[in-house]
Amino acid sequence: MANIPTIASDASTESSLDLVVRKARDRFLLQEFEGLEAEPEPKHTPQHSAPAESPRFTLKAQFSPVPEAQRFTAPTDLPQLIQDIDEEENSQLDTSEQQEALQYLKAQMYGLGILEGLLDIPGVTDIFVNGPQDIWYEANGALHRSDLAFIAEPDLRALATRLIHSAGGRLDEAYLSADVLNDRGQRIHAMLPPLSRHGTVLSIRIQPAHRASLEELQESGMFDDDIAAVLRYLVRTKANFLVSGGTGTGKTTLLNAMLSHCEETDRIITIEDSAELAPVHPHVISLQSKAANAEGRGEVSLTELIRQALRMRPERLILGECRGAELADMLTAMNTGHAGSGGTLHANSAAAVPARLLAMGAMAGMTPEALTLQALTAVEYVIHISRADHRRFISEIGVFKQHQKTLSVEPLCRWERGRRGQVLHWTDAGELLKEVAHQRAGGSGED
Repeated sequence: MANIPTIASDASTESSLDLVVRKARDRFLLQEFEGLEAEPEPKHTPQHSAPAESPRFTLKAQFSPVPEAQRFTAPTDLPQLIQDIDEEENSQLDTSEQQEALQYLKAQMYGLGILEGLLDIPGVTDIFVNGPQDIWYEANGALHRSDLAFIAEPDLRALATRLIHSAGGRLDEAYLSADVLNDRGQRIHAMLPPLSRHGTVLSIRIQPAHRASLEELQESGMFDDDIAAVLRYLVRTKANFLVSGGTGTGKTTLLNAMLSHCEETDRIITIEDSAELAPVHPHVISLQSKAANAEGRGEVSLTELIRQALRMRPERLILGECRGAELADMLTAMNTGHAGSGGTLHANSAAAVPARLLAMGAMAGMTPEALTLQALTAVEYVIHISRADHRRFISEIGVFKQHQKTLSVEPLCRWERGRRGQVLHWTDAGELLKEVAHQRAGGSGED
């Protein structure tokens, strides 16, 4: 029989509802793993009705299907199980509390547990659990502390372990950290002690239900009319570009919106460690790397995916995030006729992009001179996103230049402080300024 972790309890803090849910969960798990046979894969994701409004716990999101390795035919009727436990414990839950307990149990079994309700917060993008009583979330660019709390450390560890395992990862004493993407599009990272000093640490990146368009990003203040015209021009003319910025600045969001403006005849192939790109476009092939298994086999790197993608006749090759040696293959692809390609990378400023590229090039065995020459001919524009006062905005668009054999980014336009506040300052931007002038004159932006 499998070793099933149970939810630790604290009699001094555990409510009657928590007690019923915990005991129902433990009993359900024990029944599931006592030799029950696997259920066939369903053709469609099961639908779950939204629960009644509750001041304590509200669950509106659908639950993902359980992975085949963990899916069993259980004779348990979950509502009846809740009632049975309620009677045994003499908890005297009313109808609404039993309904709440049922949804809470489902969240414990298939969702994010006590964190599930955070998904209903408008604009939520990240959930951070730093300890059983230390839960934070980010919504609309601002970080907030939640009043949710786990009963004890074993509760948090059990949730982290289940989330990683259900997405095909491994988290235990031999593998103390893991990063996975589950069926709901949530990117989950977890670490166990002693890597994390004060207990289990859990980070969850939430994929937005709605992908913002360029028009919506402009309305939100990410860029003005002039930069909007430039972005559409870059897409229309199939320029190669990189989107840079710090963590959480909206690099993937902007890249998604730009790709959604590509011609319908463009064949887009996206390559990522965790599939987050989902442009609104009829012809997108999404490739995702694969980590090695417990025996160290089966790894498929980003470098290998780029090489495979080049055999698939891409119109646009998009690398979700440049982080290492795969940069060499990406620059080579950009230099061999794959116009309109691009990707994102982490950098604190546009001026810091060359140093990041040189570091990644070194990982691929490229000399600084070789990397500089490749970047100069491969990447036409660098779009940098900054973050300040809970606002994300395109702060600079530049091009690569070589000064005394050193790669640098020369700004074409950037926001600078003037007498009347921030002003978009333009330098000799050539075609970009012509496009902006054309738009200001009421042009359609079409060739």
